[in-house]
Amino acid sequence: MGLGLTITTFMFLFTYLPQLAVLVFTSGPVAAVTTILLVLSESSTLTMVLSKALLIEDALIDTFDGTLVARGETALVEKERQVKGSSAGDSISRLGKLVSKPFQKFTPSAVIRYFMYLPLNFIPVVGTVIFVLLQGKKFGPNAHSRYFQLKNMSKLQKEKHVEERRGAYTGFGVSGVVLEMVPIAGILFAFTNTCAAALWAADMEQAAGSSPELRDQAKKAA
Repeated sequence: MGLGLTITTFMFLFTYLPQLAVLVFTSGPVAAVTTILLVLSESSTLTMVLSKALLIEDALIDTFDGTLVARGETALVEKERQVKGSSAGDSISRLGKLVSKPFQKFTPSAVIRYFMYLPLNFIPVVGTVIFVLLQGKKFGPNAHSRYFQLKNMSKLQKEKHVEERRGAYTGFGVSGVVLEMVPIAGILFAFTNTCAAALWAADMEQAAGSSPELRDQAKKAA
């Protein structure tokens, strides 16, 4: 909350008037309102980038792994961390020590890319749609960075996997971007997006028939 408020205050102090001056020519009389929404969107995005990198990274990893464990993909998670206890326990509490962390530490690339696309918002409606699509195209595959690590995919394998599902990843990414752009609530949506990404990964594993835990359960039921 404190980080978000600080970033929002900074953005309104230093970016509102310059952007308003530009939007006056593209949005006309509604420029003041449009600029407020744009600055809030920018502030929310920056807050999310910094929060994910500096504050909630470990919690997001636990959410992803815990969701996979809850869906019976314990063997997959155990490739990169310890999983304790029986299947009857809470999936998050069963998670042990990480072998390695999947998410990249903070780099300026995400912020630089965001500001490179930002001028698109000065084009009414169409520009904003293109902006969200471009962000979503990157967001979708990034949401499965943990899954790619657990599967030990090479760069070429990841690219092929994503390309075969380009539409699905872009659709997922666009919805994720829109949700995380919501001021304040964006951090909550970061967790729901992570959970959704893990559920999708579990569906992929089960569709491929690669879940030993589920196969064992099916044998017992038979």
